[in-house]
This record gives sequence, structure tokens and C-alpha cells, in this order.
Amino acid sequence: MLIDTHSHIYSEDFNDDIEEVLQNAYNNDVKKIVLPNIDSGTIKRLLDLSNSYPHVCYPLMGLHPTSVSDDYKEELTVVEYWLDKHKFYGIGEIGVDLYWERKHVEEQKKAFRYQIKLAKSLKLPIVIHVRESFNEVYEIVKEEQDGTLGGIFHCFSGDITEAKKIIDLGFLLGIGGVVTYKNSQLKDVLQHIPINHLVLETDAPYLSPEPKRGRRNESAYLVYVAQKLSEIVQLPFKEIAEITTVNARKLFGI
Repeated sequence: MLIDTHSHIYSEDFNDDIEEVLQNAYNNDVKKIVLPNIDSGTIKRLLDLSNSYPHVCYPLMGLHPTSVSDDYKEELTVVEYWLDKHKFYGIGEIGVDLYWERKHVEEQKKAFRYQIKLAKSLKLPIVIHVRESFNEVYEIVKEEQDGTLGGIFHCFSGDITEAKKIIDLGFLLGIGGVVTYKNSQLKDVLQHIPINHLVLETDAPYLSPEPKRGRRNESAYLVYVAQKLSEIVQLPFKEIAEITTVNARKLFGI
């Protein structure tokens, strides 16, 4: 069995064929799918899907950094409201993005730290978005780490130094479609990382792996990520599936 620890299949991209997408995932042994939230505008679709398929889809609640703007405090109020009203398996997707959005950098940092504190108070893991912001994210997490904080650095594509820093913080690396790309340096890094520090993800509908690159990504394509990782670390596919599944189950309590 495989667990997709990061998928947005509740998005409008899947409005017309979500049942087929879920069946495709099941047919490829992807039996559990973790759904990080984006902002207040995505909550209804997120909850509709996870409530319809409660043994497959596991929702997270959070405010994505690219949705942080002048009204971020209002958005965080919505996050807190839902955390009190519904069961969630983590706080996400949260973090800092300096690729798409630089205007609200300070607001992003404040929203990120605030949601980390929420996670600690609720004893929930966090799923972190990092884009051109590793140092900013790392410093905040390091300051907030009190031994109770855990989670995933989503879509990891950094170097070995960054990987070791993340592991030393007690976090997992989220490995997705990027690892299958010909120009990715991730292959060299993962040869030196024990697999018990990894989980698998798709980030559907984004970052489709080879040989599906250029198409809409979906959770079924996690199998290509697992196959590539098996090739890189020279372990049987079954062992990759077993260990990364245990890692995901332990983190999210699923």
C-alpha cells in the first residue's frame, strides 16, 4: 500500500472525474490520500470530498502562504474555527513562499508561526510549503521546535545540507514527481538519506512525474515516484511502500 501525503484532488481540476481519479489511485495501491487545505475558498470542497470518502481522504487545515495578504488574520480566524468544528489530521499547507509572493513576506512569516503554535497546542503535525525560502522557514521552525513539533517539508528539492537540517529538526522529507525529472539533483541527495526519513506525495494536480509530465497529476501517479525512489536507493518497491507508509501512518495517525 502507498499513501499520498500531499494531494489537492478536491480542487476544481477534478470536478468532472473525481470518482475515476479515486478508483485509479486504488487500482495503483494508493489507499490513503492526505489533503492539505489552501485557504477559506477551498474548505467546502476539501470537506465535501473527505466526508464522502472518510477512509481514503484525510483533511488538513491551514492557510497557504500564497494566500496570505492584508486580511491574513481573518483567514486565520477561519482556520481556527474549523479546527474547533471538525477533525483534521494536521495543519497545512503552511510556510513561506518567496517565488510567487514577496509583497507580504512579514505577514507570511507571522501566519506561519501562528499556525505552528496552533499545531503544537493541538498536538498535530504540520505540512510545510518552502519555495525559495528555506532559510526563513528553517529559522522559524528551529525557534518553535520544543520537542513536540513534527511534520513534512513538502516537495523537498534541496541539497544534502538542507536535508540533514530538516532531519535534525525531527521532520520528514516529502518526495514527489520532481525526483523523476532528468535534470533533478534530488537523486544524488536521496542516496545518502535513510528511507525512514521520507514520505511520498504527488501535489496533484501539479508536478506530474515522468512519464506523465505535462498532464494533470493525480494520486495514482504516486507509483512512479515510488518506483524511481526504489531505483535510486536500490531497495525493493515493496520495502519502499512499507516503510514510507509506516512513516505517514505514524505522523498523521491514520
